[in-house]
Amino acid sequence: MSNSPSVAEVALPLERDFFLRSLVRELSGTLEEVVGLEEASGYISIVGDAIGRDMDAGYRGALQVDRLSADQVRDVLVDLKRRIQGDFFVIEETEDRIVLGNRRCPFGEMVAGRPSLCMMTSNVFGRIAADNLGYARIAIPQSIAQGDPGCVVVVHLRPPGEPEPGAREYYRRVHER
Repeated sequence: MSNSPSVAEVALPLERDFFLRSLVRELSGTLEEVVGLEEASGYISIVGDAIGRDMDAGYRGALQVDRLSADQVRDVLVDLKRRIQGDFFVIEETEDRIVLGNRRCPFGEMVAGRPSLCMMTSNVFGRIAADNLGYARIAIPQSIAQGDPGCVVVVHLRPPGEPEPGAREYYRRVHER
């Protein structure tokens, strides 16, 4: 007879959330290695766009509005990240932009070294802001994924005079009726 614990008693950080975050980390890492960071970001952006549309529809339905106001967009961006265990907060807000900070990534420690995962934030935020306000340009000059202590996400609400390197633009989708 062995004195070792049973399999069910072994302390492992294995549960659904950890498993799913590990899965996403490995998928993004594989994409980054096989097709490169830019292409991996493109694939992840497609997923982020679909999730952004779904989240936007959910919030608009719950709030019983056809379109979110700028204040509601700001609140939704912070709230949705809170609900998925991020820690986003408003740093600055003007008519032209919303600057958000983040102390905790929803992907947790799994985001380290996986900058393509920032496309989820870019596309979800960009889709929600653009579909409700007409336009958004998202820049992420600092991210936990790239080794920064926190994230800074700039949501521009007006088109730029000059193109901004690394920023992604989003336009209101024409909804099918």
